Amino acid sequence: MPAAMLPYACVLVLLGARTAEVLGTAGGGRLRWEPHCQQPLPNRVPVTALLPPRLEGPWISTGCEVRPGPEFLIRSYTFFPNRLFRAYQFYYRDPLCREPAHSLLIKGKVRLRRASWVTRGATEADYHLHKVGIVFHSRRALLDVAGRLSRTQTGRDCAQRLPPARAWLPGALYELLSTRAERDCTAALGFTMHELSLVRVQSHLQPQPPTGPWLVEELYLGDIHTDRAERRHYRPTGYQRPLQSALHHAHPCPACSLIARSDEHHPPVLPGQAALPLRLGGRWVSPGCELRPAVLFLTRLFTFHGHNRSWEGYYHHFSDPACRQPTFTVYAAGHYTRGMPSTKVLGGTELVFQVTRARVTPMDQVTTAMLNFSEPNSCGGPGPWSLGTERDVTATNGCLPLGIRLPHIEYELFKMEQDPLGQSLLFIGQRPTDGSSPDTPEKRPTSYQAPLVLCDRVARDFSRPPQHRPLLQEPLGGGARCPRGALLPLLLLVLRLAFLEWL
Repeated sequence: MPAAMLPYACVLVLLGARTAEVLGTAGGGRLRWEPHCQQPLPNRVPVTALLPPRLEGPWISTGCEVRPGPEFLIRSYTFFPNRLFRAYQFYYRDPLCREPAHSLLIKGKVRLRRASWVTRGATEADYHLHKVGIVFHSRRALLDVAGRLSRTQTGRDCAQRLPPARAWLPGALYELLSTRAERDCTAALGFTMHELSLVRVQSHLQPQPPTGPWLVEELYLGDIHTDRAERRHYRPTGYQRPLQSALHHAHPCPACSLIARSDEHHPPVLPGQAALPLRLGGRWVSPGCELRPAVLFLTRLFTFHGHNRSWEGYYHHFSDPACRQPTFTVYAAGHYTRGMPSTKVLGGTELVFQVTRARVTPMDQVTTAMLNFSEPNSCGGPGPWSLGTERDVTATNGCLPLGIRLPHIEYELFKMEQDPLGQSLLFIGQRPTDGSSPDTPEKRPTSYQAPLVLCDRVARDFSRPPQHRPLLQEPLGGGARCPRGALLPLLLLVLRLAFLEWL
C-alpha cells in the first residue's frame, strides 16, 4: 500500500518537533469533516508505558507469527530477576504453526541501558548470548538447516557437526553457540537476537464482563530487517508484533496455554483454523498507534470498494508513540487488481495497487513551514500552505518534500484472519526496512504489518465530504463508534490506572 510513498528519511525532521495542539482547532477554529472510522484511534483504550520496562516473567506469542522470508514461528521468552533470560523460538513449515520444523533454545543475559534517543518511548538494551541450541523435529528440517549452513566455508564447518539425516534422533539438542566451547555457528545461519536491543513494555485493561477489566501487558521487541543479508548488522528502530505476559494476556487466547507449557522438545501445535477468503469491501482501521522502522508513528484507515476495486486510505502521522501529536495526514486513492493466492507465502494473497490521487494536510507548524519553503510546484501547486488545511497534490505528481510520487504502483501481500472474539483482522504486507517501495514483483512483501480491524462492511465514498453529512461534534480520536466491542468503562479505567504514568 502507498504508505511506502513516504520514505522515512524524508520525514525524520518532523518527528522530533513538539507539535501544536491542532485537534479541533484546524481550519480557523472549525472542526474538519472526517468519517467516524477515520478518527485516528477509535474508542482508544488508555495505554500505559512502563518506564523503565519491567521484563521479569514469561512472555509469549498469542498466535503464529510471520517474519520476512517467510518464516513462521512462535516465541516464548522468560526473563529472570538476575538479568538472565531463556528464549524459545519454534519454527514451522506452515502459516498455521501446526507442522514443527525445528526449535531454538537461547540463553543469555540482557541489561537495560537508557531511553532511546532514536525511538521515542523505547529503551535501549545490551545482550550477550551464552548458548544457542537447536532441536530438529524432522529429517527434512535437518537437511534444510544443513543446506543453509553449507553456503559458506564457516557454515560448512558447522554443518559437519550436525548428524547425517539418516542418523537424526528426535529430541537431540545440537549446539550452535557455546561460550564455554568457544563455538559460534549463528552467523552462518543468519541468526541474531538484536530484537533484544530495543524494548518497550506497555499495559492496558481489557473489558471482561461480568468480572470487570483484565490487565494485559505487552512486550515490544525490536523489528527484524526485511532483507536477511542485513540482519546481522541492523539495529532495530521499530517493533515486531508484541509478546504478551503469560500471566496477564488478552482473553480468550486458545494458543496461550499451549505456548506457555512448551519447550524445545515439545513445540506447540496450534489448533486448526479455517482459511478465510479475502473480502476487502468495507473500512479497516488501526486499533492503536503503530511504529515503523526509522521512527514513524502513524494510524491508518482504508476503505475498499469491491464493486469497482477502488480504494482510499488515510495515513495520520504523529511525532509521539501515543499518536497524540499529529504532524501531517495523507489521503491517497486508486485501484487494485483481483487477488491471486501467493505461492511464496502460504495463506497470503497477492495484489497490485495503483496510487493515482493524493492530498496532504499539514498538522503542525514544522510541517507547514517545510512545505512553504519547498520548491515551487513540487507539492500542490502555487499558494501558501496553512495549518490544518488539506490540499490536492495530484496535479504536481505528488509531494516531493514528503516523498510522495504519483502515479505509483505497489506489489502487495494481504491476508485475513479472525481473532478469538470474532473480530475480522486484515494484514497488509510489511514495508521494506530500508524505506523503499515494493514497486517490483521481486520486492513484494513476505511478512505483514500490524493488523487492521474491520470497522464497517459498508464501503462509502469518503473522498470528499458530502454536503448533507453533519460535522463531527467531538475532537478527533474522541471516541468513534467502531470497532464494536472496544467500548470500555472509561471512568473505571482512569481510576485503576491513575497511579501510573500516562502517555
